[in-house]
Amino acid sequence: MKLAFRKLGTGKPLFILHGLFGSADNWQTLGKHFAEYFTVYFIDQRNHGQSPHSAEWNYEVMSEDMKELMEDEGLDRVNIIGHSMGGKTAMRFTVRYPEKVEKLVVVDIGPKKYPITNQFVIDAIDQFNPEMVKSRKEADEIMSKYIEDASVRQFLLKNLYWDENQKLKWKFNYEVIKQNIAAVSEATPLPINPITIQALFVKGEKSDYVFNSDIKRINEMFPNATLVAIPGAGHWVHADQPQAFFKVVSEFLLGSETK
Repeated sequence: MKLAFRKLGTGKPLFILHGLFGSADNWQTLGKHFAEYFTVYFIDQRNHGQSPHSAEWNYEVMSEDMKELMEDEGLDRVNIIGHSMGGKTAMRFTVRYPEKVEKLVVVDIGPKKYPITNQFVIDAIDQFNPEMVKSRKEADEIMSKYIEDASVRQFLLKNLYWDENQKLKWKFNYEVIKQNIAAVSEATPLPINPITIQALFVKGEKSDYVFNSDIKRINEMFPNATLVAIPGAGHWVHADQPQAFFKVVSEFLLGSETK
């Protein structure tokens, strides 16, 4: 699939992969900082953002989408930052094509299988047809009955857009995501041999997605991996503590060359 993306900066290629219900737009501010050192690819994964919709949606096809993008751009190796679902895509891609990855950054997700943690979002979105509401404010009022956290609601509402008939619609492929929500939680398969590239796993200190005990499985797959916790951050580490996140990740990717 030909993914929607834009690129910024110069230097080695850096792919940034967003999480479930997100888009490349979530990374614009931080991505501009990374673009001081890299050619940053802001990528919409399939069924999200401006990328095409497809009934086929799992980590295997999403990792193949990355390979296709690399081929189209004439890239041999890339650095990757992937958050949550994007981190799972990045790991799946690295397991399949380790020779194509220079350094890997996985943000607040591990390779293990997870319970379905986003059902509450599905339940909230199910409560209304966006084409029937007159504004994002009205949509927010409906969703507030099911999602207390205003930041989560605002994150989701960024996906609403006005179509040519002046009707609100979701950018993401809601029906396919709803039907395949369990696929997002699947474990990353173990590689045939341990992958020796440098990998950084960044967790939010207040998040319950990754625990210190997960480092054993991580190291089975990536023996050169390091796990770092960002103080004061939840699951959206890069949004909660952007300066701390940028410092940790840029030092990993560049060493001591950051400004």
